[in-house]
Amino acid sequence: MRIIKTKSFELAIISQGDKNASKLAIVIPGRLDTKDYAQNPSHIKYLASRDYFALSFDPPGSWDSPGGLGLYSTTNYIKAVNELIEYFGNKPTLLMGHSRGGTVTMLAGPKNPHVTHMISVNSSPGGPIDVDAPVPGEPNTSYRDLPPGTTRTKEQKRFVLPYHYFEDSEKYNALEGLKTCTKPKLFFYGSKDELSKPEFVQHMYDVSAEPKTIHELNTEHDYRLHPEIIDEVNQIVGKFLDSPILSS
Repeated sequence: MRIIKTKSFELAIISQGDKNASKLAIVIPGRLDTKDYAQNPSHIKYLASRDYFALSFDPPGSWDSPGGLGLYSTTNYIKAVNELIEYFGNKPTLLMGHSRGGTVTMLAGPKNPHVTHMISVNSSPGGPIDVDAPVPGEPNTSYRDLPPGTTRTKEQKRFVLPYHYFEDSEKYNALEGLKTCTKPKLFFYGSKDELSKPEFVQHMYDVSAEPKTIHELNTEHDYRLHPEIIDEVNQIVGKFLDSPILSS
């Protein structure tokens, strides 16, 4: 892990691959999740094997990224992604994310001219769909397993999200951008996902412009709990990148 300074943030990152590679891949964690959850190191290792300089990061103010949860918002998620792309030289960039990270992928990807490929895993199009409804004006307390997150941990990390996070989240919906975005898109959904439900993902896929593909995973929302599903995601990402239709 190291801390880098973009224009607006200090961000904790992990990375794999040649820094001088011609392509960049950014793997974006879910809401209040960490770069160190098992799927993220696996995905960046795989993408590095495909000649990307690949990284994952803790979103602003969370886990190892300094600043406190006052910085934590969908707006700053997107801003951090754009600033990371700029920090590493505005290379052709693949974005990949789980849950809220996949939503950010589908929000940032259509607008950033350097993004070439977009991959979401178990994501919804926008708004705080993946959480219990907050009490208006009140902070929301959430708990997360400790990394690597391959099991439910007895000890957990506690987060108290300001209500601003939820107000900010309501401003975003990926569907409009996806309707006209002609960049290759890969959607995963979990058949047992009760948060980002399969029908949410299917709707994003249906609305999206070509080229696009969709793949079912036999899993719950947190696929980090299942090493075989993480491997399956990597395999399908490889097929996506190798497809003559989808990789252009």
